[in-house]
Amino acid sequence: MRITVLGAGSWGTTLAILLSYNAHEVVLWAHRDEHARSLLEHRENRRLLPGIPIPEDVTITSDIEAAVHQTELIVSAVPAQFVRSVASNLTQRDFSNIVIVNVAKGIENDSLMTMSEVLVDVLPTVKRDNVVTLSGPSFAEEVARQVPTAVVASSSDLQTAKLTQRIFITPYFRVYSSNDIRGVELAGSVKNVIAIGAGIADGAGFGDNTKAAIMTRATVEIARLGQCLGAQPQTFAGLSGIGDLIVTCMSKHSRNRHVGEEIGKGRKLSDVLAEMEMVAEGVATTRSIHDLSRKHNVDLPISQAVYEILFEDKDPIIATSDLMTRDAKGEG
Repeated sequence: MRITVLGAGSWGTTLAILLSYNAHEVVLWAHRDEHARSLLEHRENRRLLPGIPIPEDVTITSDIEAAVHQTELIVSAVPAQFVRSVASNLTQRDFSNIVIVNVAKGIENDSLMTMSEVLVDVLPTVKRDNVVTLSGPSFAEEVARQVPTAVVASSSDLQTAKLTQRIFITPYFRVYSSNDIRGVELAGSVKNVIAIGAGIADGAGFGDNTKAAIMTRATVEIARLGQCLGAQPQTFAGLSGIGDLIVTCMSKHSRNRHVGEEIGKGRKLSDVLAEMEMVAEGVATTRSIHDLSRKHNVDLPISQAVYEILFEDKDPIIATSDLMTRDAKGEG
């Protein structure tokens, strides 16, 4: 297939390489001209994926119209809060027979839409059943080195999810299929918020017991919100749920965990974000999850604590104490 990857960050670059490995004709679109020129010159994303060569048969461009010309499938690999602005450049094109695979994890601020909802909202010809979200425990730094990885392709139409599964699956990148796109997107979004909380616990000097408690109780929060919004409960026990939660809360590659760790050490959020090269999706999504919980009256105590620490300057020690001294409850 002719496939266009929108976004030449670490994940977009990695997926372009993977799809080329699967013998697809791949076009990689970079937002900035200078980034596209660097990728072309070095055939390597030196800043984010040093030492990983980009195959010569991957076309690289910063011209979005040229990138999507005659494409058969689009991979949207731009950060969640920029999906709308990038997609708005393509509103005049006919995508009625095109599958769009979103790989961003987040909830849009203000609209509180998932990424699949944003794409359908912006692109008038896109069919909801042709939108897929690919998610799971999959750091680009490891997939690029062909570390064995498993993810899930989800769509409201299971056949579209299975098509995506066949396109992306490799001996080192195992893809499962699901028709619960709502659950997969919510799980992938909320886990970034929880990863910030896990990082805060690390930075504040709490122990493994604390992190285990955060991660376990977070699965309850994710499922609680997901079921309220119509997701399937079993999704949250899968790759996009507990699988992604584990890796994002534990890994040295996790940008969201890193943000939390620095905050837990006493640093200001603005200072931490200013020195980062890549986007920590969980920061913006923390606002969205806070707004969603209020809109639907869903109790999300850990996510709420992260929101108060990030945006209301609440002391992590006090926030933790408040969580620990809530009214006693049953585990179910």
